[in-house]
Amino acid sequence: MASSEHLEKDVIPQRQTAWSLRGHYTDFTFGVAIVVLVLFVSLQTDFFLTERNLVNVSRQLVPNGLLSIGMLIVILSGGIDLSVGSVVALAGILATGLQTSMPIGAALAIAVLAGILVGVVNGVLIAYFRLQAFIVTLATMGAVRGAIYIYSETPQYASDQFFTAVLGSGKVSGIPLTFIIFCACLPLVWFFLNHMRPGRAIIAIGINAEAARLAGINVKRNILLAYALSGFFAAIAGILLAARLGISQPSVGVAYELDAIAAVVIGGGILGGGGGSVAGMVGGVVALAMIDNALNLFNVQSYYQQVVKGLIILVAVLARRKPKD
Repeated sequence: MASSEHLEKDVIPQRQTAWSLRGHYTDFTFGVAIVVLVLFVSLQTDFFLTERNLVNVSRQLVPNGLLSIGMLIVILSGGIDLSVGSVVALAGILATGLQTSMPIGAALAIAVLAGILVGVVNGVLIAYFRLQAFIVTLATMGAVRGAIYIYSETPQYASDQFFTAVLGSGKVSGIPLTFIIFCACLPLVWFFLNHMRPGRAIIAIGINAEAARLAGINVKRNILLAYALSGFFAAIAGILLAARLGISQPSVGVAYELDAIAAVVIGGGILGGGGGSVAGMVGGVVALAMIDNALNLFNVQSYYQQVVKGLIILVAVLARRKPKD
């Protein structure tokens, strides 16, 4: 009995303190690495820190930023969502393809609802049928991608002027509208996770689902909500990407889930739940955007970029792994 009390009062707090300090050290190390990268690239090319390039980076980070918001919510719940890339393509192709047959508002609403529906399907299968999140979202990733090709094997071009000129290319005081939309989502999600009961419940479930259930939290309903939100943000990402490009292809969004997972993990997210924040996720999104931009400026081919991102995920997961009890 005494040894058990000693474990609870002394050893466990010491481990938690050590884990917290290690997390802060890891955050600091990643931050320094990004600063060093920015300084190195800025010395190698004069274009990197120009206003034109920074505006371009702010546009390009929006899809991954929105995907990472949804991925953060899911990872905080203890899950993962591999279907977000396919949802990006689904929403984008619906938003562009339906413009010729209905008002733009209706087309956008259908695209968003389609993304939410995919998230709800994922949530139901994971929460109520107790299936593994990895397997479920891997299956829906393939199923949704196949449904996109059934809908259209060819690219769909945007025909609505508001969709491309305002939503896709619009600026406010020189700042891209899409970037403003992304930034507007951040405080809303932060407030949801930190000050609303469902958001706090999602975090509690990721830390310990059984303890959350015993505390009276409806675990199944909140897991379903987490995946529905992931589908929602993936749909918004697909719409804004299609608006910026003026075209949506069935193949778009492949491996986007890798970028979203990388951004969350770099920002302090812990796969399986128990760690992550909106501020950290934003840092991860910006870091990845800077890395992508630097690699593009140095004309590094895309498949090498995927290797770099995969290695970044491995390093981040290793750096943030929890010690065994």
